[in-house]
Amino acid sequence: MTKPCVICVAITGSLPVKANNPAVPITVSEQIESTQEAFEAGATIVHAHVRNDDETPSSDPEKFARLREGIEKHCPGMIIQFSTGGRSGAGRSRGAMLALAPDMASLAVGSNNFPARVYENPPDLVDWLAAEMRTRGVKPEIEAFDLSHIHQAVAMRRDGRLRGPLYVQFVMGVRNAMPVDRDVFDYYVRTMERLAPDSEWCAAGIGAHQFTLNEWCVAGGGHARTGLEDNVRLDRDRLAPSNAALVRRVVGLCEKHGRPVATWREAREILGLVPAVA
Repeated sequence: MTKPCVICVAITGSLPVKANNPAVPITVSEQIESTQEAFEAGATIVHAHVRNDDETPSSDPEKFARLREGIEKHCPGMIIQFSTGGRSGAGRSRGAMLALAPDMASLAVGSNNFPARVYENPPDLVDWLAAEMRTRGVKPEIEAFDLSHIHQAVAMRRDGRLRGPLYVQFVMGVRNAMPVDRDVFDYYVRTMERLAPDSEWCAAGIGAHQFTLNEWCVAGGGHARTGLEDNVRLDRDRLAPSNAALVRRVVGLCEKHGRPVATWREAREILGLVPAVA
């Protein structure tokens, strides 16, 4: 298969802390350095959260602005994707950083269960976030925790709330949500091909499932997400030394399955993003 594989690195997230793995980048400067290493290893999208000094999650637009400035300086051309996830804020504060007009932002189009809470994405908030992204030229990455989320994203594209082509990420392995199941994964892929044949897709496997989902995506013609947000380990006995180490593991899968790793220019073309000056 000659289709380039776009590798996304989720560098930090909202949950992992230094106690889980000292390599988790918390400060903006740590995040910039970790992103640069991952970019040089082959990642072309950075999925970014920001943290407070006490390692708790934040939606502070000023922190996002400093992070973007550093990434643009040290990783020219890399696609910057901000998280609008619900762990770092409530209501419209989750989208405060969209005013910065990043290349992309995550968008969950429905609610689901997390390990100890409900991840609430009510329709009015989803519509507001989608409208903000549409107005500011931000491409959504649809976070599909459930089959209904794929159908909802397709419906939102049909009625104009989302612009196409869609980019959908299957999130599998979150406790109380969709488990890692090959039949389900294959059905997701077929559903995307049937309902939105011009779309692109990827998947995120949580924890020990990360490498499994990476391989299913690479082998199946999709794109891959890795990084310390989802998984702090290389295997049961070893912590991942860096985000770059997890990226290099996906690069190895691309070599195994005959997939070229997308350059940042190729990634931007695949996702329909405005070319960056680099």
